[in-house]
Amino acid sequence: MRLLAMTLLTLFALFARAPFAEAAVEARINISTQRMVVSVDGVKTAEYVVSTGRKGYRTPTGDFRPDRMHKKYYSRKYHNSPMPNSIFFNGGIAVHGTYETSRLGKPASHGCVRMHPQAAAELFELVRQHGMQNSRIVVSY
Repeated sequence: MRLLAMTLLTLFALFARAPFAEAAVEARINISTQRMVVSVDGVKTAEYVVSTGRKGYRTPTGDFRPDRMHKKYYSRKYHNSPMPNSIFFNGGIAVHGTYETSRLGKPASHGCVRMHPQAAAELFELVRQHGMQNSRIVVSY
């Protein structure tokens, strides 16, 4: 009995010192305003101008978790176009950097969410630090 009590006390002490769970990262994209608001643990940390799907191409709406990430990626479907800091969340649809920054703020993509390359790098790093399992991408109108 004494051994059990000591074991439980030891386990309790270990869990009491364990770090808190990672803060959740949320990237909330509004198609109507072409804006993304990024929050960490419910606190807004950044707001970015984005470009979503242009006429004839739809950016899917809903609540998603990232399923893969690539620091450097090139589109296999669209002329090997660069997609730096890609965070894929719905099949071939990703949040990623673009070098066509003059088109940000207007629908311009084939369904992906495009961002300034520096903004995409910042979001990529946040998701990398906190983990894909602790991150969400919410797309709405």
